[in-house]
Amino acid sequence: MLGRYVIQRLILTIPMMLGISLVLFLIYNLVQVDPLVMIVGERALDKPEIVEAAKAKWGLDRPVWEQYITYVVNMARGDFGNSFLTKRPVTTDLFTFLPATVELAMSSLLFAVIFGVPLGILAGVKYRSLFDRGVWFVSLLNASLPPFWTGLIFLTIFYFNLGIAPGPGRLDPRMTDPAHVTGLFTVDSILSGNWSAFTNSLHHLVLPTLILGGFTLALVVRVTRAAIIEEMRRDYVRTARGKGLSERAVIIRHALRNVLIPLVTILGLAFAGLLSGAVMTETVFDWPGLGQYLVKAAVNLDYPAIQGGTLLIAAIYVLTNLVVDILYGVLDPRVRHE
Repeated sequence: MLGRYVIQRLILTIPMMLGISLVLFLIYNLVQVDPLVMIVGERALDKPEIVEAAKAKWGLDRPVWEQYITYVVNMARGDFGNSFLTKRPVTTDLFTFLPATVELAMSSLLFAVIFGVPLGILAGVKYRSLFDRGVWFVSLLNASLPPFWTGLIFLTIFYFNLGIAPGPGRLDPRMTDPAHVTGLFTVDSILSGNWSAFTNSLHHLVLPTLILGGFTLALVVRVTRAAIIEEMRRDYVRTARGKGLSERAVIIRHALRNVLIPLVTILGLAFAGLLSGAVMTETVFDWPGLGQYLVKAAVNLDYPAIQGGTLLIAAIYVLTNLVVDILYGVLDPRVRHE
């Protein structure tokens, strides 16, 4: 039954990705800026032979419907064309910049889970207490502050003034990158035994993790708190207490199990959001990730890079939703039976 449920969800991702590709293609063709400006430069636009050669090379001389079919076929093969800016295949660029974003997103999500779930549980159990009000206020404040502003404040205080935090970037300027295996500096440093690079990369992760993970932590706290408050009022909790179970056993063995479904939902969406929405944090901390790559692509009208990056982000959201749906079926059999 679970296998059939997974197959159904996998099949549904195909029309979703096709729909996303169609929307992106239509937006690309509705934009009034001529991509030839970026391809050949403004000075060469007056030379018909150069313009025609560029159109033939990039397929801009073909009908729109033919361009879209070629676009979908190439997309299915993982070919997003060459970047106007870097002159490299967009796929190569994406796999070059994505690991930095993945590393930052994973550390931010780990930070949010380690601190957010226990704080949310305690706040929910101690509903309306001073501790609950304090946690609620801090999480609301954290969710309200824009990441770029808090990032600049943290850099000013801890890097410029106190000198206890490293500057922007993934490593100190004099440090050599660890041998490339996964693209995650912390992992690659361990695999290559480069402990100085591991310590340095971990040190550089602290501030951006606190900034990017802070918003997610606030979200996790609020969702966990609300779910625990609701579950603690249910009949099965009163029954468990009536049987003489300790409060800890009631929370962990009974209430927390039912909190997992909304928590899995928010964590899945948060992780996808961290992978795609770290633009401002990456810009402030000069983090060479996907967000920074897409900002430069947008500024330079690098359409293949913009399309490839946007499709990658869409695929991340679709795959994340697929994983969340599968986890739903694992955690709650009623979902897959329906």
